[in-house]
Amino acid sequence: MFSLQRLFGKDDKFCQLLEAAAMEAHASVHLVIELIKNSHDQQILDDLAVARRKEKKIAEQIGEELVKTFITGLEREDIEALSVALRKIPKTAKKFAQRWQLATRHLEGVDFTRQAELMEQASGVVLTMVQQLRNLQQLEKQRDLNDRLQYVESEADRLMLELLQELYSGKYDALRAIVIRDLYELIEEVVDCCRDAGNIVMHIMLENA
Repeated sequence: MFSLQRLFGKDDKFCQLLEAAAMEAHASVHLVIELIKNSHDQQILDDLAVARRKEKKIAEQIGEELVKTFITGLEREDIEALSVALRKIPKTAKKFAQRWQLATRHLEGVDFTRQAELMEQASGVVLTMVQQLRNLQQLEKQRDLNDRLQYVESEADRLMLELLQELYSGKYDALRAIVIRDLYELIEEVVDCCRDAGNIVMHIMLENA
């Protein structure tokens, strides 16, 4: 039987590419947070577009390597599933940025700080979990990271209910409430995408424990 540690060691291309994808996902989330702080900074939007192109290129490389490689340290389906899950994070982050740009005039006085913190925490945990795939023996550490990720996701759900309660209180006109809710939901979707990626990492760890 082939050694997983040897096949998925520090020089393994799939490991490197998945880490790169997780890094781009985290970077995209960080750029969105910067956009929230600086709504009119066009450079941030340009940087998000660049990050999205990088992420697409990484996904293409993973697909090409899967076609060319006969034997992989991990199941092909797991590599592909994790790649797809990681790809959804910057994709959703970019969608948020585009909607944010369109909706800026409706957002005066709306505080996105708490949601942004949860979004950044979630993407940061995912990045660490993917990096830990280099050591398939660290199952307990991955469990702790995944528990943290699940907690962040549950906090995001709880916060979403609080925010919706305020939106439905009648203090906002209908159009503004719809615009704000749309952005709230996209942030929650980013966190959900992070949770899904974390679940796949845990599946990989348990499968190879």
